[in-house]
Amino acid sequence: MSSFGSCLSHSLSEKWSDEEEADIEGTKSRQKYVKDEEFGVLDLYNKNCQQSGEYDRRYEIDESELRHPLVREICRLVGLRLTWNPDLEGQMKNLLRSLKPRQVCAVLHSQDDERVALEFFYWADRQWRYRHDPVVYYAMLQILGKTKLCEGTRRILLLMRRRGIRRTPEVFRYLMISYSRAGKVRHAMGVLRMMHMAGVQPNLSICNTALHVLVMGNRLDKALRFLKRMQIVGIAPDVVTYNCLIKGYCNFNQVQDAIKLIEDMPLRGCTPDKVSFYTVINYFCKEKNISEIQVLLEKMMACNLLLDMVTYNNLIHMLCKYGHSDEAYGFLKEAQERGFRVDKVGYTALVHSLCREGRIDRVEEIVDEMFEKNCIPDVVTYSAVVNGFCRAGRVDEAKKKLQQMYKNGYKPNTVSYTTLLKGLCQIGRISEARDMIDKSEEEWWTPNAITYSVVMHGFQRAGKLSEACDVVREMLMKGLRPNPAEINLLLVSLCREGRTDEAKKFMQECLSKGCDVNVVNFTTVIQGHFQKDDLDGALSLLDDMYLVNKSPDIVTYTTIVDAMGRRGKFEEATELIKKMLGRGIHPNPVMYRMIIHRYCQNGRVEDLLKLLEKLLPKQPYQTAYNQVIEKLCRFGYVTEAYSLLGKVLRTASRIDAQTCHVLLQSYLNRENPLLAYKVACRMFRRNLIPDPKLCKKVSKKLTLDGNIKEADSLMVQFVVRGFQSPC
Repeated sequence: MSSFGSCLSHSLSEKWSDEEEADIEGTKSRQKYVKDEEFGVLDLYNKNCQQSGEYDRRYEIDESELRHPLVREICRLVGLRLTWNPDLEGQMKNLLRSLKPRQVCAVLHSQDDERVALEFFYWADRQWRYRHDPVVYYAMLQILGKTKLCEGTRRILLLMRRRGIRRTPEVFRYLMISYSRAGKVRHAMGVLRMMHMAGVQPNLSICNTALHVLVMGNRLDKALRFLKRMQIVGIAPDVVTYNCLIKGYCNFNQVQDAIKLIEDMPLRGCTPDKVSFYTVINYFCKEKNISEIQVLLEKMMACNLLLDMVTYNNLIHMLCKYGHSDEAYGFLKEAQERGFRVDKVGYTALVHSLCREGRIDRVEEIVDEMFEKNCIPDVVTYSAVVNGFCRAGRVDEAKKKLQQMYKNGYKPNTVSYTTLLKGLCQIGRISEARDMIDKSEEEWWTPNAITYSVVMHGFQRAGKLSEACDVVREMLMKGLRPNPAEINLLLVSLCREGRTDEAKKFMQECLSKGCDVNVVNFTTVIQGHFQKDDLDGALSLLDDMYLVNKSPDIVTYTTIVDAMGRRGKFEEATELIKKMLGRGIHPNPVMYRMIIHRYCQNGRVEDLLKLLEKLLPKQPYQTAYNQVIEKLCRFGYVTEAYSLLGKVLRTASRIDAQTCHVLLQSYLNRENPLLAYKVACRMFRRNLIPDPKLCKKVSKKLTLDGNIKEADSLMVQFVVRGFQSPC
């Protein structure tokens, strides 16, 4: 692996013994946890000492920098990173020293994949006689703030601290946004603790971000407390602040509180804007409450927010989004009556909604109306119409609509053709769809990854797996890569037909072309080898996973161990489980159930118990021995099950009582009431009351066998504990 490709993993594996890192999750002192402790950063606010925003403005990228020859050459070399050699890396190092800080930022912004930008950032930072300018850190954080790569964002923030680079509230804001995008609300709020510890004064922007995070995390109550604390320390809310709360109220169906807040905003020194009203209007659109929408429109005008075409377009879009096409059309006509000219945007939204509802005849009426209003449908509108006809199975009419686009001066784009191809595949005309891709150059359009995926799915559904694989290979030749789910779909189909070798070869081709082949894909092919009883091939693939740095997960190991158990190879299965534990992978409930089932099925009780002694300390499983006893009873190993009864009676829970009942019933089925009696007595000694109906059967069997003393003793046990005797 090149040093460029490996630097990211090396950086991520560094150990950060930093207090900020330790406390971002609030784990440093759980026993001293104080309610809303994140709010402490607000106490640092000093309205007479505002922080400068110079750094926040410096990393804006100019278009001319993106086109700079040095920047373009660096980007070209980064694109060749998978085939790097010392010469290419030497060229990169020489060019790097010639780049100005803003040009380094331009390289980062030029990357389509944020992870590649992060790799380049780390690689450059490790080069001799080069150090990133502070503006580069801000640019990298700005990029990562738009992603879910929160760990990379956090580490750059900590690196800035180590390098003594000034950190403004804005950089903490990027980390907070990244955590929020990743769905980690607690971590996002922990960023405020980082700020507090770093002594960074908060501003209104990061306070609004915190409110947004809380609202999107369904923590409206905490958001309201945060607002109150903001006001106490002197941070005056603005319209963005109140819009966050309005959104929160609507999310919790407290729409009247949202409306009241809009009405109170002028009294609090803040005038509501259109976003304030649009948020509530969106709620009423969802509920199809047209009368309330009309009231809100009147209130907008009362606030000097004049209704315009943007307002009506938003309204039409909202109603169409929730499938209320007729109501949307009503507002479209109202806009026209007010003298507004509804453009293609509003009409297209209406066409989309009608197509989803399957009202194709109504769609044609709307398109005709567009021509009457001199609002000629564009490629987006026609693509929606084509999609509607395809969804209705009227593909030939969809093709005619595609031809109409040329007549009206619009050229169908990739989306238009992909929509038609999907329609053809859905009705089984896959060969015709394949021919369209082959003729794409003649028609002057370029298929994308989605286009190929549509045709690949069509061949797969039709059982033409070789043709589907050929489509993927063509994708790879053109630099397009299928995602792991699409690869797995073909692998599953090939393995199901017994074409495991072909599946393995196909997966290796995808891997060699740089596709994101994951552990699920490997597990699928491994399972395919087991279906063909090819144990050596499956284990060989397991070794290959480590060679290509795709570590198997618990599902992979469960699949292999289960297959070994089916074939009676328990010694090999046990050794594999030990290796799994040695690699830090712990069993889950599915693996426990599988192991217990296979070992009990073959009467390997002693081996199973030794294995459980190794597994349970790594990953506790409370009902493990309960399941062992029940499985042993099921497979007829009742004596072995009875020997384990003491392990489940230690806790004497309701589940333990159910296990005892299974064992008790097994003894009854085998005409052995004395041992059933012993099980019942052991339950009584642990203050567990056996099932009266089962005990009644045991008592009758004991009496028939002449064991009257035990039968009477069993019934007395109920009376002594205050229960009515079953007999």
